[in-house]
Amino acid sequence: MKRIVAARKLLAVERDATLQELKTIYRNFMKEWHPDRIQDSLAAKQEAEERSAAFIDAYHLLVSVAPETHENQRDQYEQTVNNSRLIDFQYKGTTLLINFADGGSYEYFAVPRSVYNNLINSSTPDRFTRRHIYHSYVYRRASKAMEFAG
Repeated sequence: MKRIVAARKLLAVERDATLQELKTIYRNFMKEWHPDRIQDSLAAKQEAEERSAAFIDAYHLLVSVAPETHENQRDQYEQTVNNSRLIDFQYKGTTLLINFADGGSYEYFAVPRSVYNNLINSSTPDRFTRRHIYHSYVYRRASKAMEFAG
């Protein structure tokens, strides 16, 4: 959740920002700060590259957890969590990454360590995750099944 809050702060958007609002903010920022537009000095260009990279990461994170995105991907998400077995999971900070047998991979944010410990100790992790994780935490589809940025 800290990553999501930081991304909202960087983009100066509220929790309920729409995809269209995010897109507009992103485009306006990139018009001003795209590194190819900076020709003054090497230091200014490097600053623009760093700011742009941070802004792009924040934009992609917020788009991936937006309710509109979830609604558009709901059928695929439901198909994965209801019909595919989890093959492994990783926990870093408060982010839980779950990889599924169908190749899908989802990150769940703000998962307490106690819930993770219960998952580790569960004799039926698939059932535990269906009951306690899949519809309880903010999530996003991970870009690659085995990648974990935490």
